[in-house]
Amino acid sequence: MTNSRLNFAKTAPKAFKALIGFDAAARAGLDPALVELVQIRASQLNRCAYCLHMHTSDARKAGESEERLHMVAVWREAGHFFSEKERAALALTEAVTLIHDGGVPDDVYAAALEEFGEEELAQLLALIFTINTWNRIAITTAKVPGTDERVAR
Repeated sequence: MTNSRLNFAKTAPKAFKALIGFDAAARAGLDPALVELVQIRASQLNRCAYCLHMHTSDARKAGESEERLHMVAVWREAGHFFSEKERAALALTEAVTLIHDGGVPDDVYAAALEEFGEEELAQLLALIFTINTWNRIAITTAKVPGTDERVAR
């Protein structure tokens, strides 16, 4: 079956390039392993198979263990696999991604602020915003998992 939906990158190149720039700016200064964990968790919550495949593949290439990748979906129950900072990032990722469920609780925000500080927290929030946008683009345009069209980063 061929995808009859539009190719966002080709159809809206200025918006796509702006999002690429925002994504690059968001991840600047953040730990690459943390970036992938956040992107994986948001993609799981949004049920974006395309992005989930992409970011688990990227995490593996960056040296992430299969064990930790398998635990991302149940990170609260398997917290010992993740640092305090990673747990704070995953909690914030869930709160922002599922913002319709009551917003971002004060305790989640406070824990993230304590672990990251204001500047790094702003970067983390930008990262969460971008992955949620990418998820929505991939789902809406019916991107097929395993067909990563990016050029090497």
